[in-house]
Amino acid sequence: MEFPLNCTNSSTVPQTCPKNYPTKHEPEESYAVVCPEYFRWIHEDLRPWKSLGITREMMERTKNIAHFRLVIKNGKAYIEHYKRPFQTRDLGTIWGILQLLRLYPGKVPDLELMFYCNDRPVIMKNHYQGPNAGSPPPLFHYCGNGTSLDILFPDWSFWGWHEVNIRTWTNTYQAIKEKAKEMEWKDRIPYAYWKGNPGVSANRQGLMTCNATEEHDWNARLYVQNWAAESREGFKESRLEDQCIHRYKIFVEGKAWSVSDKYILACDSTTLLIEPVYHDFFLRGMLPMEHYWPVRLNNKCRDIKFAVEWGNNHIKEAQAIGERGSRFLGENLKMKYVYDYMLHLLVEYAKLLKFRPEVPVGATEYCAEAMACPVGGLFRANMEDSMVKSPSESLPCALPPPYDPRELQGFMERKRNYTRLLEELGG
Repeated sequence: MEFPLNCTNSSTVPQTCPKNYPTKHEPEESYAVVCPEYFRWIHEDLRPWKSLGITREMMERTKNIAHFRLVIKNGKAYIEHYKRPFQTRDLGTIWGILQLLRLYPGKVPDLELMFYCNDRPVIMKNHYQGPNAGSPPPLFHYCGNGTSLDILFPDWSFWGWHEVNIRTWTNTYQAIKEKAKEMEWKDRIPYAYWKGNPGVSANRQGLMTCNATEEHDWNARLYVQNWAAESREGFKESRLEDQCIHRYKIFVEGKAWSVSDKYILACDSTTLLIEPVYHDFFLRGMLPMEHYWPVRLNNKCRDIKFAVEWGNNHIKEAQAIGERGSRFLGENLKMKYVYDYMLHLLVEYAKLLKFRPEVPVGATEYCAEAMACPVGGLFRANMEDSMVKSPSESLPCALPPPYDPRELQGFMERKRNYTRLLEELGG
């Protein structure tokens, strides 16, 4: 049975949340597959609170920087807003959480958390180290780095990014794959391609120095994306599915991590991934030379030139890297796994709470109708496309165990070894 969007379509009758959606559901399937390997990072993200748990006092310490508080109570979502983030990141994230509740009714436990929607991580490890240091506050966010403790959560763009004309992840990935089939890898332009806004970071501005000039050709073809002009002209020059005509595509971070990583990797062109400082929840599970070609941040022009020359002389091997990266997303980042990651993260987080979640005075109950019915355009279309209309008939995947410390160290060393090898080859 499906439960589609149920709007009143009336200016006089207020939109209410339907009460007929199932509160529990037993799937037909009784066997759960094991989750992708990157799910093991859930244990690492929550490790700082494993021994002592999370008190209300810890959580409340982030109220001054969080954009909203989420409370799940008896399967319903309540939001207390604190400040407006850039564009509608908070609303996209909340919409995704509502779909999780619809996909797995009764499986998300009561919980309370704070969510931060800006670019860079804010909970720094060095503030909570030493004999007199207190426990870090838990804060959910989209990205982290080696010096932060932010708890990573899928970003809003999986449910679409209407401000820049991007559809839901399911629709966008399919469009990219279909368009990529039209041109074989060997027939694509034999250079490295990037298009974006270089003004948001020094790393992107530095990348632009790798563009071809009369004196140097670093085998890169780099273009500035003017989003204001694109918006005025109907986004004709920024369609992601039209950007798979080069053999190589470059990923470079913006202010922090960038949601563009998945769109670039989805195209089966070989991804040249400029050494990232930040990571999102899934990128940690990908390996250099298996899923992408690593590029050093301080040697990017020469590394790009070497990668393109090597790939053009080893077409079969270079093409295989691009195909494995794209296949990783198709197999491990389908929306079922995005929801499963959210579910396992929230379940494990809820186990750590040392207080009873409560709906604060002034918080608003959110549901699909309350969010989607009042809006229009691509914002509404993305919500309708991504709306879960019935509970899942398959179980969530089974969460793999935490990394053994030596196992995790070996995994990270494997990544570093690939980069060292390329340094020896490329100079």
